[in-house]
Amino acid sequence: MIPTRSAAFFDLDKTIIARSSTLAFSRPFYQGGLLSRRAVLRSAYANFMFAINGADHDQLEKMRAYMTQMVTGWDVDVVRQSVAETLHTIIDPLVFEEAVDLIEQHQAAGRDVVIVSASGSEVVGPIGDMLGVDHVIATTLVVDRGRYTGEVDFYAYGPNKAVAMRELAAERGYDLAISYAYSDSETDVPMLEAVGHPFAVNPDKTLRRQAEENGWPILIFARPVALRRRLGLDTKVGKAAAAAVVASAVGAITMALVTRRKHRIAA
Repeated sequence: MIPTRSAAFFDLDKTIIARSSTLAFSRPFYQGGLLSRRAVLRSAYANFMFAINGADHDQLEKMRAYMTQMVTGWDVDVVRQSVAETLHTIIDPLVFEEAVDLIEQHQAAGRDVVIVSASGSEVVGPIGDMLGVDHVIATTLVVDRGRYTGEVDFYAYGPNKAVAMRELAAERGYDLAISYAYSDSETDVPMLEAVGHPFAVNPDKTLRRQAEENGWPILIFARPVALRRRLGLDTKVGKAAAAAVVASAVGAITMALVTRRKHRIAA
């Protein structure tokens, strides 16, 4: 396919949202019986450190190894249900207003918006739906008989992000030379180098230095805002956010009814 249009590629954690998307769901995973209390506390500490310092290659590798070991044996349906029921409550307040502005601007200009994240597809996909983006590139885990095996099918990290972007560009007809990319981390330099318009967002020290050396613009996102308060229904992002609110409410009501029914039967 001959490239005929451009796209905008966004990293997720600390670029679109203010925290780690995967670690943000530690509490609902605990409530769903997937995590121990000790694991929740460890995840909370990891999220705190990530928010303050970001994460370099070694830290992200340790986080990946910890997360894949932790999810081994988890029921995939329980994970998806936990994310769906709590998505709006957890992620909505973490979204940077500046990121939403950019997403809307790119969509208004006719560009597809793509989230590219090392977090799992079960988390990134619903967040992408909530934000009304066109595609997501995310880590996928191997599933056997409805449960995670602990093996990684595709790790959307480092150079792999750039590879997946090129594959999607070939499939969708994007001209990467006139496309845009946004990220906060030194580990995403290959992602930024893959496009003609790279931007460093809230960059760590290494990425800031590379951005200055390469003349890449540096953006500071600092205003997390609840989508339901910020958006009307006249934009793609606004409509998607409203749909996420409804879906989350329906899921919560359904779970409440199921729990109430179980209590009645037990009584």
